[in-house]
Amino acid sequence: MNNPILKGFNPDPSIVRVGDDYYIATSTFEWYPGVQIHHSKDLVNWRLISRPLNREALLDMRGNPDSCGIWAPCLSYCDGLFYLVYTDVKRFNGNYKDAHNYITTSATIDGEWSDPVYVNSSGFDPSLFHDEDGRKWFTNMVWDHRTGKNAFGGILLQEYDAIAKKLVGPITNIFRGTEAGLTEAPHIYRRNGYYYLLTAEGGTGYEHRMTFARAKNIEGPYELDPQGYFLTSADNPDLVLQRSGHGDFVETPQGEIFAVHLSTRPLPGLKRSPLGRETAIQRAHWSVDGWLRLAHGNNQPRATLDAPDLAPHPWPGDPARDEFNSDVLPMHYQWLRTPYPENFYSLKDRPGYLRLYGKQSIGNTFEQALLARRQQAFCFTATTCVTFEPETFQQMAGITCYYNGQKFHYLYISHDDEHGKHLGIMSHSDGEVTDLQFPLGNYGSGTEGVVAVPEDAPIYLRAQVNFEKLDFLWSSDGENWQKIGQTLDYSIVSDEAGRGEGASFTGAFVGMACQDISGANRPADFDFFEYLEGSG
Repeated sequence: MNNPILKGFNPDPSIVRVGDDYYIATSTFEWYPGVQIHHSKDLVNWRLISRPLNREALLDMRGNPDSCGIWAPCLSYCDGLFYLVYTDVKRFNGNYKDAHNYITTSATIDGEWSDPVYVNSSGFDPSLFHDEDGRKWFTNMVWDHRTGKNAFGGILLQEYDAIAKKLVGPITNIFRGTEAGLTEAPHIYRRNGYYYLLTAEGGTGYEHRMTFARAKNIEGPYELDPQGYFLTSADNPDLVLQRSGHGDFVETPQGEIFAVHLSTRPLPGLKRSPLGRETAIQRAHWSVDGWLRLAHGNNQPRATLDAPDLAPHPWPGDPARDEFNSDVLPMHYQWLRTPYPENFYSLKDRPGYLRLYGKQSIGNTFEQALLARRQQAFCFTATTCVTFEPETFQQMAGITCYYNGQKFHYLYISHDDEHGKHLGIMSHSDGEVTDLQFPLGNYGSGTEGVVAVPEDAPIYLRAQVNFEKLDFLWSSDGENWQKIGQTLDYSIVSDEAGRGEGASFTGAFVGMACQDISGANRPADFDFFEYLEGSG
């Protein structure tokens, strides 16, 4: 089997087995609905089955800054219920992290989840452990905002009363981490009289790692694995999987043990990862001295490994082309922050089309009309056809390669008095917007670098990505294509670009957008959206 098992932006995996079914929950940050849950029967083939945080009562991220929102969910199962613990981060910059932790439950993985129980706000990366005696224990890292203090102040433990739906009893700091620092992502397990604590350390960049400690009492004291870190890529820049850490493990009915963890696959020759942090898997085993270790004998992640002793169970693949002929949006699309997508998109107002009503500017943190899917391969071609008749330069619609409001490329249709209906390109990198409509000179029909396009006719738009290079193309008939503009630096659409991997946590999306900053809500109709992997 090959890594990663969940390609594209799928970080912070939490895994649980229920009978013969395996489920992984991953972070979604500012993308809505919140939390991705994938399902597998064989740990090799996975399908997206649920995004549980799908209504305002469970999640409302309007106004959340980029890379805030849903951090590190924990998925567990006990007494006939799935438990999902999650953080909604409302602030990231500065000394403070406003991180609110919640618990929701459901009898089925793809059913309706309960209104959330607010738990605390002392830190992020919450986890829930169901002990053998029926007690439940809640952990999260504690954030210390005080100047001169270690902001990652350790792992807090407190009992959770599932009947009263609140934390009870004393709060204990059970683990302050190793010299790697930045201790987070706690999970507790119990085996042979020990409580095992798994954490992530070293930050989300190239020094990331996983650490095991254990204790006879759940409140500690915890001793470290004498052989050091459980998993890391920090010591080998030649590994395919980099920035490895933050994970969980599961045991099959046959007794095989597999650890899941996040990793990145940087672009060849660059420390930039448009695919974001993906989910990988490794074989593990219990050593004779009672520690979980990687089965291949060191702590470095492998890109390939032997498949589990489970019957293969592939799933049908998603179609490459979405025709928007259904009233239901295909699950691989997400939008940003709002629990009210009906305010900006419709599959009914013009049957057979996805209609986007122009909203605020691209990158707006309250409401924007953008629907997109993850990039899941280094090379791909995305194509759409849009009918849009703008009346002003304040109205735009088109195709975008989007990381966040600070890092994107956007091929759009607009209008102004001088040129009429035309195409332009907007790029945003390192805090500066560059409108490439004029500086590039003549790159198509028309003058002054503006490509004039027909009035009252659909326009085909295409994004072609080959590793770190992006070309935009357009066509009036879907057959004869013209490149527009210069080849763009696609690597800016990555964690490491701009503010860097310590402040950017998502991954590249490609999709459709529409803006109307005049407030008139001018609509754009998209006939289809096609995503094909492979070099163009």
